[in-house]
Amino acid sequence: MAEQEIAVGIDLGTSYSCVAVVQNGQPAVIPNEWGERTHASVVSFLEDGTVLVGNAAKKNIITNAENTVYSAKRLIGRYFFSDEVKKAQTVMPYKIIEGQNNSVRIVVRDRQYSLPEISALVLKEMKQIAESFLGHAVAKAVVTVPAYFNDNQRQATKDAGRIAGLEILRIINEPTAAALAYGFGRDVNQRIVIYDLGGGTFDVSILEIGKDVFEVLSTAGDTYLGGDDFDDRIMTWLAEDFLQKSRLDLRQNKYCLQMLKEAAEQAKIDVGQKGTASILCQGICQDANGNVMDLTQTLTQDQFNRMVMDLVQRTFKVCDEALQSARMTAADVDAVILVGGPTRLPIIRNSVKHYFQKEPKEGVNPDEVVSMGAALQAHALMDRATETFLVDVTPLSLRIGTVGGFTEKVIEKNTPIPIDKSKTFTTSRDGQDRVKIRVYQGESNRADECEMLGEFEFAGFKIGYRGEVKIEVTFEIDTNGIVNVSATDVESGQRTSTTISLSSGLSETDIKKSIDDNAKTQLHRAMSGSDLPAAVR
Repeated sequence: MAEQEIAVGIDLGTSYSCVAVVQNGQPAVIPNEWGERTHASVVSFLEDGTVLVGNAAKKNIITNAENTVYSAKRLIGRYFFSDEVKKAQTVMPYKIIEGQNNSVRIVVRDRQYSLPEISALVLKEMKQIAESFLGHAVAKAVVTVPAYFNDNQRQATKDAGRIAGLEILRIINEPTAAALAYGFGRDVNQRIVIYDLGGGTFDVSILEIGKDVFEVLSTAGDTYLGGDDFDDRIMTWLAEDFLQKSRLDLRQNKYCLQMLKEAAEQAKIDVGQKGTASILCQGICQDANGNVMDLTQTLTQDQFNRMVMDLVQRTFKVCDEALQSARMTAADVDAVILVGGPTRLPIIRNSVKHYFQKEPKEGVNPDEVVSMGAALQAHALMDRATETFLVDVTPLSLRIGTVGGFTEKVIEKNTPIPIDKSKTFTTSRDGQDRVKIRVYQGESNRADECEMLGEFEFAGFKIGYRGEVKIEVTFEIDTNGIVNVSATDVESGQRTSTTISLSSGLSETDIKKSIDDNAKTQLHRAMSGSDLPAAVR
């Protein structure tokens, strides 16, 4: 196969990422030089200017905390004033500040980075792993995102791909990718549920699979729920217990907090695998007299289950919503596929079995299935002989701002994409020479309860009395789930358009500068020898 014909699939996860390719007609996950198949989505900036990415960088979360960035996906495409960013500022050891257009910037070693730039370093590492394995340049990829990502988050992910030197053939939803991998090579006619609990996000999608046709019936999600939240519960329990015993609050020190986070993640894995976890954080702090103190504790499966049961229940509220949108009940589902490292936990598997009244499918690797599906989609886009037809949906309703802080729905959530839809609006006052068009995503008719994607002004139309001038606004959602908006003066036919991409905070000039900077950044290929299993994507 010629060089330019190869495209890879990348699962850009909150905690771990994975890259795959189709070879000899079969999808396969690509390992790095040391045989590791999943790679921590962590970037560590060293004092000498080198940059570590992946499992080697993860070790620096404690020793080089302020200069090591992780869980960037939880912040990508978000506004600085959002709840998720406020939460991150209190718990992350690295510095998070406000950039232009209410965007988020991370300060590391006196330099500001946008979130797409950080994610680009992870994508660049995936690109290099693929190139080392395949023996030639890789320039094209399909990248996955949570199904419930909004336009800003999708646009920022696409920007990250460009900065990393990749042509993003398509952005596809993680559950849809998992369904492609599950259905590949099987001649099945099934309605399947993809239950995708990752490191930072939860999605559920319901698909109908026929021969070579994958149709998404509905999708729902919670972008504030993932394996990290399970870790947080263990951290809180450990910190409260230590505070009671020693009167020292470990959460006041970011170094101690980081040790707690590492211990909590390992405890979650151990409880899932062995039913109990022995926790030891040696030399976590000093008492008032300067004596070095250790933290020791044992976590049982029952304790853990009680700690996280409300989080598990939250996933089923999302399942209820997806089933309702698809006009189905749990009994109508033929198969359930689990995606994401946390789905290895017995409490998740048992709860899913109880809710859907059927055993989740075995033999699907929850860490790798998304990247394999992305690789299959990349292969299908490059090879015209491949007959795979994918029909996805938009996860959130698209709205336009109206007078008085309200919104009007233009495109309903779970509408198949690509789609375009037009609505005609009129001027709201006499002599009006311009209109401001505000675009939102969300399910509320109140603007302040939806996510504002952006706004643009339309001018140059004929000036007349209130309600006399008609302006047609057309919304288009492409196959990546990215929104384009255009406005036309019905009488004159004059048109203006914009791609809404305000929240990533990157102009075309910013992106080009980032591409140049990224090309100069040398990722240090440190042997990671990671001793942590990739249990949370």
